[in-house]
Amino acid sequence: MVSDTIRFDHQLIGKIIHEGARVIDLGCGEGDLIFHLANVKNAVVQGIELDESAIYKCVEKGLSVLHGDLDNGLNGFPDKVFDYVILNQSLQQVRKVEYVIEETFRIGAKVIIGFPNFAHLESRAKLFFAGKVPVTGSLPGQWYETPNLRFLSIKDFKEFCRDREINIEQAYYLGKSNTVGFLPNLFAQNAIFVLSKTNRRVIPQTLLNE
Repeated sequence: MVSDTIRFDHQLIGKIIHEGARVIDLGCGEGDLIFHLANVKNAVVQGIELDESAIYKCVEKGLSVLHGDLDNGLNGFPDKVFDYVILNQSLQQVRKVEYVIEETFRIGAKVIIGFPNFAHLESRAKLFFAGKVPVTGSLPGQWYETPNLRFLSIKDFKEFCRDREINIEQAYYLGKSNTVGFLPNLFAQNAIFVLSKTNRRVIPQTLLNE
């Protein structure tokens, strides 16, 4: 039985991952998700994290985590070495979004991306009525202290996938403790997508050098 102390999005990702899967979590933080996957699904896990203090927490959990900046690429990993590549609550902190996503498809069979939905009703209301950048449960931190570089909605991400011929195999829309089935771009606080791609697209070198 899954503990109630496990974050809802981590529980859901745990249900997606198959038993014994090879998993890498990009921007793994303190390693709570991959620790959960290793224990619940016997997954072979690897993490990448930029924050050194978070890496120490991972090591205390007995996890294998590399220090790295996702914007610099994943050249140390061969093609299709993982069953799942996870970008959960870290995509919005990436500068070279297209490059990083393309790299995830290079090293993994499937990609799981989770992010806060900026178009959520609470965010819209705070922006409209208060005239200020919203601070919510899924978007914590004032504008000057948030690690987020980008603010996207579910609709934005679906259009991104469509334009780049990325297959959306599964989509989950999350409230605080349950899934949302009605108007998710308005009522879901977070979203999780399971993606695949058959044809790789070459990213221009000019984009890599930005």
